[in-house]
Amino acid sequence: VQLQASGGGLVQAGGSLRLSCAASGVAVYDYAIGWFRQAPGKEREGVVCISSFSDDNTYYGDSVKGRFFVSSDKAKNTVYLQMNSLKPEDTGVYYCAAGSSNWCFSEYIHWGQGTQVTVSS
Repeated sequence: VQLQASGGGLVQAGGSLRLSCAASGVAVYDYAIGWFRQAPGKEREGVVCISSFSDDNTYYGDSVKGRFFVSSDKAKNTVYLQMNSLKPEDTGVYYCAAGSSNWCFSEYIHWGQGTQVTVSS
């Protein structure tokens, strides 16, 4: 199982980025896929989860609601994270991970390598 996160970069506050999580060895439609982030000196936090198996149920962290949007493409076996109205506090390494089931609150057992997002003020 491999998860390849990409799309990070440097952006000014108020800008947008779209992250991609390309999966192999696991079908994104069969398992919950979560995005997490970790800022320097802080614990990793959950950003969003999508469970495509369960009619695209999504769960967003309070800090990103209304600004971030997750979607999945079955044909490409890829999950996307559209991040709008970015703030400096969104800075961190973003990881995608696959859960052990299609339930968003299951244990995440497969992790990608992370992609850096830096938002300048």
